[in-house]
Amino acid sequence: MENKGGKTDYLLSLIRNGQKLNGTQQLKLTAYLSLPAIMAQLSSIAMQYVDASMVGSLGANASASIGLVSTTTWLFWGICSAAATGFSVQVAHRIGAGDFEGAKRVLRQSVTAVMVFSLLLACIGMSISDALPRWLGGDEAIHHDSSVYFFIFSLFLPALQLNFLAGSMLRCSGNMRVPSALNVLMCLLDVLFNFFLIFPTRHWETPWGDLTIYGAGLGVEGAALGTALAELVTAALMMTYLFKRSPISRYSGECGSFMIRKTTLQTACRIALPMGFEHVAICGAQIMTTVIVAPLGIVAIAANSFAIIAESLCYMPGYGIAEAATTLVGQSLGAGRLKLMRRFAHITVWTGMGVMGVMGALMYIAAPQIIGIMTPVEDIRRLGTEILRIEAFAEPMFAASIVAYGVFVGAGNTLMPSLMNFGSIWGIRLTLAALLAPVMGLRGVWLAMCIELCFRGMIFLIRLWRGKWIFGLKRKRAE
Repeated sequence: MENKGGKTDYLLSLIRNGQKLNGTQQLKLTAYLSLPAIMAQLSSIAMQYVDASMVGSLGANASASIGLVSTTTWLFWGICSAAATGFSVQVAHRIGAGDFEGAKRVLRQSVTAVMVFSLLLACIGMSISDALPRWLGGDEAIHHDSSVYFFIFSLFLPALQLNFLAGSMLRCSGNMRVPSALNVLMCLLDVLFNFFLIFPTRHWETPWGDLTIYGAGLGVEGAALGTALAELVTAALMMTYLFKRSPISRYSGECGSFMIRKTTLQTACRIALPMGFEHVAICGAQIMTTVIVAPLGIVAIAANSFAIIAESLCYMPGYGIAEAATTLVGQSLGAGRLKLMRRFAHITVWTGMGVMGVMGALMYIAAPQIIGIMTPVEDIRRLGTEILRIEAFAEPMFAASIVAYGVFVGAGNTLMPSLMNFGSIWGIRLTLAALLAPVMGLRGVWLAMCIELCFRGMIFLIRLWRGKWIFGLKRKRAE
């Protein structure tokens, strides 16, 4: 019997070869691509969950020091992800058209481009790390730890960038299993490194006598180093597989050099710049939210940070399905099969809404336990539970915006969705948060977020259903 990897490759080949896929095959292909991608996304957020839980045991100040700069780290993550996507979408289109040599050429050029970009970004991050906590309005007591955490994060940005690039390339080729497995490994490595780097040497009593566990006792600094080292190891393994093992992308001297071509870079910029703008807009809004939350006190900062991480467990499946949508839409477009592309768009969006609707219900029920794992401080646990339950109601519509965005990315249509995200977040979320925070505290900030996510999901669904994103796409082959 064929394994799922073989079935996935077979079904993707039907797209490239212009063969018919019935409804059952379309659903199976969506599931085969989505499940590993969901696992990869969940492992990524689990790594943040582990960091928060381990650091949370050190007290509210340690938790708040990471929470203060978390939105800025997401900003840099998003920019790195956009840079990788600008090239991986081109690879998906070429694979869909059966141009495997062209896909390899784009891949090689992308490595040079993103390495130069990530090194520049790392220099910027390290240069602002000292002043960042003050810019964000954090309490003086957490400035040093926040600054050190962000400096270490910035130092290892090139490794994170290569991780994003390799994973994105493999997923766009239809290989979801390897990135998923390596991201799970990254989570396990993060736990291992944190265990020895965060905590000091301690003694455990066992039936066979005292056991000495050696540790560096670095606290917040150890959490940053543990995550960075896990990312470095994973990036090395991911890039090795991409160039040595992947049948679509493994290196051969006949597939072009690593020198960047103008046309490849221009296409990457056309795709990535709106995405980068969108990530800057979203994370800039999150940073502004942090500025709104910071005056509410250390308990509010820590509760906000923990709730964001906890909610990520709910919406990460949506991002996994969005990655599947990008692959399916991108390869269908490359093959010139616009009707099939539209069917995959609708299948993935409805699947995402269903999955995240269930996750939202589970999050509402289990909110006290989810927050409780990350902190022993009762005030933080109580506030974190309340705001997490507010957000649970928005999850299906949040899914609509996430997966529909993945659809538009696969089509190379990123400008309008990016503007939609910008207008929704800055026009609705921040305005409402600024009005409600003085009256309702952190609960008002999260109520504003819930309202905005429902609005954003609706406008993305309207754009998807009206089909304007399809207009202007070049038909390479009749369906």
